[in-house]
Amino acid sequence: MKWTRAVWHLESLAQSCADMATRPASIFPLRVEQLWVFGEVLGAERDLDDVSVALAVDLPVEAVPWLDEPSGSQHWGGAVRLPKSPIVARWRSVHAPVWNHRIDRPALLWDSANGIAEETLAALREGRGESVRTAAESAEAVRARLDAELALSLRALRDRSEAYADRRWKPGKLEPVSDALWRVGAGYLDVLDAVRAADGR
Repeated sequence: MKWTRAVWHLESLAQSCADMATRPASIFPLRVEQLWVFGEVLGAERDLDDVSVALAVDLPVEAVPWLDEPSGSQHWGGAVRLPKSPIVARWRSVHAPVWNHRIDRPALLWDSANGIAEETLAALREGRGESVRTAAESAEAVRARLDAELALSLRALRDRSEAYADRRWKPGKLEPVSDALWRVGAGYLDVLDAVRAADGR
């Protein structure tokens, strides 16, 4: 994907976020409050396979464990054609730091209070994403964030495991419950690997 096309997709998503914020909560109860960009698109201009974003939603932290998809996210994503775009989205709670071991020094592209961050968009167009990234966190802050993510992921894994066990032999589709279990399991293992790497294990 050409650089200009990648930035076009990000700008389109930012505009969609703004549009969705005006839609009735009765139709789209999941409220996206912030759109952050991270990864390769914040580097020098070049061809990309995809672009990475974090969508921060107005849900409690425990409702959005790492790599999981909160309730309503598929409905919201379908409305903005997210599955049909070359965008890899990670869901985060707006009530906790958006950054973690994978979302390194992201740049805010849109928020519900101020709209599209034109400075960020201009920097992306010109391959100057580094200039709009957030500041690097201290080693202590990174470790504290990892510990918090790990604890949250473990709680989610236990909750989803219980939900799966409860639902396993009942009538109806098992896929939504099993998919949720798989996602939080993958998230827990990803954070656990990051903690072990930080500890030199």
